[in-house]
Amino acid sequence: MEPSQRQGRLFVVSGPSGVGKGTLVAEALKRLPHLRRAVTYTTRPPRPGEVAGQDYHFVSPEEFEWMKAQGAFLEWAEVYGNFYGSPRAEVDRLRQQGYDVVLVLDVQGALAVKRQCPDAVLIFIEPPSLDELRRRMEVRGADPPEAIARRLAKAAWEMQQAVHFDHRILNDTLERAVGALVSLMRR
Repeated sequence: MEPSQRQGRLFVVSGPSGVGKGTLVAEALKRLPHLRRAVTYTTRPPRPGEVAGQDYHFVSPEEFEWMKAQGAFLEWAEVYGNFYGSPRAEVDRLRQQGYDVVLVLDVQGALAVKRQCPDAVLIFIEPPSLDELRRRMEVRGADPPEAIARRLAKAAWEMQQAVHFDHRILNDTLERAVGALVSLMRR
């Protein structure tokens, strides 16, 4: 589908680590031809199954610092000892071409984007419970127990920040949550 002649919207999908942000956005991208994901830069190593340039742009801390100094990021943050940044040029280019753009960010990054782009639509993905969030992190198998404990401790603060978001979606069942996300992003 060709993009429209109007400037695209910017959506930011956020929520606690392990809540399913990436899965929901991947499904929305399959169903919405006018939607594009801007790929975030990170200094963390790839997780099993992640594809460079598709899931993230994996760069060294030195490359990241150089990009930051050049103003290349719409927002950037340090999260659990790694840096993440949203590419300003890619977001602007896609929006100018008429595509809607989605960023998948942690809560801190989402709030930073809203300060830079007041027209950004912030969507908070909520877990059914902290116990379910812990279970999802354990099943994912990407983090050791001490990292899961850190992420769960941060999740309480993140869930309090949901009041600053434009929309909230409970990720209790995949199909229902995807449907809610797609309906918010549909033109």
